[in-house]
Amino acid sequence: MSVTPVDRRREERWAAAARDGDRAAVEALLEALYDQVRAVCRRICANDADGDDATQEALISIVRALPSFDGRSAVRTWAYRIATNAALDELRRRGRRAIPSDDDGASAAARDDAPLLDARIADRLALEQALGELAPDFRSAVVLRDVVGMDYADIAAALDVPIGTVRSRIARGRRQLANLMGIGNQPAPADVIPDDL
Repeated sequence: MSVTPVDRRREERWAAAARDGDRAAVEALLEALYDQVRAVCRRICANDADGDDATQEALISIVRALPSFDGRSAVRTWAYRIATNAALDELRRRGRRAIPSDDDGASAAARDDAPLLDARIADRLALEQALGELAPDFRSAVVLRDVVGMDYADIAAALDVPIGTVRSRIARGRRQLANLMGIGNQPAPADVIPDDL
């Protein structure tokens, strides 16, 4: 989801008002950020329950950190950094949960309805599983770029790493995703710098 300049200005105003104690501005800002923060947390955690826990922690952290938000980055970039950290903290705290086995009820339902399963759904499930197998550093960079659509500079700010490291992590993460999904040996997209950094 791309954010328009109008949305950015509105979010900046909400953040400023929230810093001054305006509860309505806090609620408006959290509502504007919620869907993308949740998407980041769920994809990085590769587990909906852990992702939802990380989302709640991220939202709480955003509210607590608003008084110290200095505006050096866009509000969304700052919020994505908090969300990424909350998701990585959740992974460390709980350990990576195993990917659901075939005993899982949803998997059984999918087997029963296999003829009705749309190929796109199967592809998405394979992608979610493969994302869950990536190292958290790679997963974070890939999610912020390919799911959220952030540019490299904003990802570097959100992850607090150099832009070359971001490019490297995205390239490596995409390559590992391709291998995990059985696509294998596909050339990296042209906008990705080789991982020699």
